[in-house]
Amino acid sequence: MASQSVTTLYFVRHGEVNNPRKVVYERLPGFPLSGVGRLQAKRLASFLATQPEAIRASAFFSSSLDRTMETASYVLEAVNHRRAEENLTPLSIATDERLLEARNRYKGQRLGHGEASLFRNGNLLRFLNLRTPGWGESYDSIAARMTDFAFEKVDEFSGGSVIVVSHESPIWTLRHYLETGRAATNVLTRKTALASVTALSLEVRTHRLVRVRYKDPSERIVN
Repeated sequence: MASQSVTTLYFVRHGEVNNPRKVVYERLPGFPLSGVGRLQAKRLASFLATQPEAIRASAFFSSSLDRTMETASYVLEAVNHRRAEENLTPLSIATDERLLEARNRYKGQRLGHGEASLFRNGNLLRFLNLRTPGWGESYDSIAARMTDFAFEKVDEFSGGSVIVVSHESPIWTLRHYLETGRAATNVLTRKTALASVTALSLEVRTHRLVRVRYKDPSERIVN
């Protein structure tokens, strides 16, 4: 029996965000990369430009938020430079709302201050179980939209590869769900560093996860 075709999705987390007030920026506009974040994105872009599968990607998708689009622009420039050397058609960025950051009830607020204080409005109870995000969008919801995106692209770009720029919670929730069959995770156990790459290889049609590769190219770049 012939083996199933496999598609690889390169899930990229954005770089560090410029957020001097330390608010929960969630899906708010106006939160671009910090200086460190730009360095992280450039290091990430250089790494992906050395990966043959990434260079030959069939498509490039991103969340539409400032931090992801800025990160994506660095990656796109580096990958397209290598594609030009190999006489490949340049990629362009398509946005997809399924890749957005998880919704958060404390959007625009500083945790521990005002209405977001742990000791007001029953907020402390929302954090007692780290596997149940009482602070925002459920893991089941995140897993549903991310698997919908991933499975669609695995079949659409059968046997190829796709670059995807998103956020920590969506990327980790998808990986955890594919590995365990469960959406709920403990936020303290996530392995999705800023400007990191999580490459998920899935069988076409069956959508079975066959390989996970993780890389943090900018782990030594800190503020």
